[in-house]
Amino acid sequence: MIALGFLLALQVAKRIASKSGLNQEDLVSTLFFSFLGGIIGARLYYVAISLSYFSHHVNEILAVWKGGMSIHGGVIGGLIFGGYYCYKKKLPLWQYLDVAGVILPLGQGIGRWGNFFNQEAFGTPVSDSFPLKLYIEPAFRPLSYFASAYFQPTFLYESVWDILIFFILLGLFFQTKLKSGSLFFIYLILYSYGRLLVEPIRTDSITYNDFPIPIIACYVTITVGLAFLIAMNKQFLAKLKK
Repeated sequence: MIALGFLLALQVAKRIASKSGLNQEDLVSTLFFSFLGGIIGARLYYVAISLSYFSHHVNEILAVWKGGMSIHGGVIGGLIFGGYYCYKKKLPLWQYLDVAGVILPLGQGIGRWGNFFNQEAFGTPVSDSFPLKLYIEPAFRPLSYFASAYFQPTFLYESVWDILIFFILLGLFFQTKLKSGSLFFIYLILYSYGRLLVEPIRTDSITYNDFPIPIIACYVTITVGLAFLIAMNKQFLAKLKK
């Protein structure tokens, strides 16, 4: 599902490139490097925050087919690989970041359905009458909720939110007067805000001192995103005040 999300996002990126005058071949090459870095970063980040488990299961570190990919790590890895490629090839990094800001939530929205097929990343138990409920087979239920059959489909909540972000940023891409790269930071802020709403009801959130690590990451991401967005658009914001 992650690969399917990437391929669809890639098609959208090609359309954006053709309409905005960006070199399609260079953009696609950059996105492929970013995707590779994203996969590596997503896994390494997950391993790092789950070190207590993987320190005793070293043979499973590369076993991505068993699950364990972090979006925050994926974004970091994608930025490192894609940014380095842009630097080496002297490509317009900030413009490419705008494109990434548009297509990332599309890819994520589709990739989230992998959680559905794997019966993972679901929420707290709900009653049979709950309007949106997800049946989880006994083998995949947490022991503390083993007696429950239906759970909140948190993957669906996040998928819908991601697709909504995609359409918002796609609409802004050809209309915004913000500095190049701004859409990427808007994506970081919007995605993190939605994740803050969903994470508290997930049953598998990795914690540090009983506090969910993804929530900490979201606060950091929102702060960084706002800082860059404001710093990059001081003149635009000044005009709005007038």
